[in-house]
Amino acid sequence: MMNRPDTAVAREPQQDRSRATRQRLLAAAVQSLAELGWNGASVTVVAERAGVSRGATQHHFPTREDLFTAAVDYMSEVRLADYRDSSSRPARRSKTTEAAVSEIVGIYTGPLFRAALQVWVAASADPELRARVVVLEAKLARQAHAVALELLGADESLPGVRETVMATLDLARGLGLADLLTDDSRRRRQVVRQWARTIDAQLHPDRGQPVRPS
Repeated sequence: MMNRPDTAVAREPQQDRSRATRQRLLAAAVQSLAELGWNGASVTVVAERAGVSRGATQHHFPTREDLFTAAVDYMSEVRLADYRDSSSRPARRSKTTEAAVSEIVGIYTGPLFRAALQVWVAASADPELRARVVVLEAKLARQAHAVALELLGADESLPGVRETVMATLDLARGLGLADLLTDDSRRRRQVVRQWARTIDAQLHPDRGQPVRPS
């Protein structure tokens, strides 16, 4: 039996509402993790912040682990997509290597990284959660690596370039950790500036010019 047209039309707003509810829950979960930590960010807290009932929350995410791993995954996808879009814009060509490194470091500073770190730490003591997080971390690491390549305009077919990009990501994570307890922005800017010179010496020895995407 074919669906009536009005039934199909009614289903679309319902799907839109469901999608909007899910996104509110994911955003609230990241915010709660970043502010309250793993122990403080309960499903109840997330539901209240999102303006959603606990029952509706569990309809979308049956377990706490489902909610928080999905939140980190989704919000990371959104943020990394923003970086990819930024690197493809014409204005990107006018940015220096220092600006590119600063953007890479930005991946690992702020509420999203704080939230992800809470999940990572909890997973270290929970084998079931760890199994999920290992897969998620591998996925996010690949995406961050691809974004770094675009931002730096790097060609991994050249010797040493892949290692330089990986070192940049490791440096960015370390700077993100250093910023967790105190404002480390002043020292971070100095480190970013010096690392950009190091990258230019290897990737762009003929210039200290703006980065051009490969």
